[in-house]
Amino acid sequence: MTAPTPADHRLAADLATGAGELLVALRAELSSQGVGKEELKDAGDRRSHVWLMERLADQRPDDAVLSEEGVNDLARLDADRTWIVDPLDGTREFSEVPRTDWAVHIALVIDGRAVCGAVALPAVGLTLSTAEPPNGPPTAPDVPRLIVSRTRPPAEAEHLAVVLGGVLVPMGSAGAKAMAVVRGEADIYAHSGGQYEWDSCAPVAVAAAAGLHVSRLDGSPLSYNHADPYLPDLLICQPQLAAPVLEGLTSFTR
Repeated sequence: MTAPTPADHRLAADLATGAGELLVALRAELSSQGVGKEELKDAGDRRSHVWLMERLADQRPDDAVLSEEGVNDLARLDADRTWIVDPLDGTREFSEVPRTDWAVHIALVIDGRAVCGAVALPAVGLTLSTAEPPNGPPTAPDVPRLIVSRTRPPAEAEHLAVVLGGVLVPMGSAGAKAMAVVRGEADIYAHSGGQYEWDSCAPVAVAAAAGLHVSRLDGSPLSYNHADPYLPDLLICQPQLAAPVLEGLTSFTR
């Protein structure tokens, strides 16, 4: 496998930060004009995508790209390097001013692995990336905190909360949830409600660089840049919780 360069790590961080700054300014501008939520969502997705595609074309013209807002060009399957991008993760939260739980995801995949990435949390002025891997969170508390969707908590997470004696913490976008574990604001992010590669690729790269456990819910490795980008489940947690979480998931039945 060809390793990413330090410049790749830095580019991911710079792109996530730059797109995030664009979105913060756009949100303020359109909100002051009284635009509706749907218009705000559409404008955020579109403008961030265009900005990112222009810069990737300029900075990495030979690399392939998979973006949530772009065309799924299957030529990327033959590429040595593919950037997987979510220009605006958490459009619902972005449109609900002044919520902060939305993100920008930028990741580079080589041989199916998320080898570098960045997640910007623009509304709080923070970018977490593999360029400067965050320190892992402290030891897990006696009562583990499980981060879940604020609208659709997965049954698996509810089951784990019972098995582990934990509590559920609702939050918005996938990137915000994953970074809550990286930042020590939660301990487990177990998702089963259906996602795509752009939802988890950059968060997984950052979480792995921070020393967290990352896998599918059955413990198998996460793999990226497939023809069908659907990747329905994800586990990010503190390493010492991985075994009890995976064991708890084996006892779950729908």
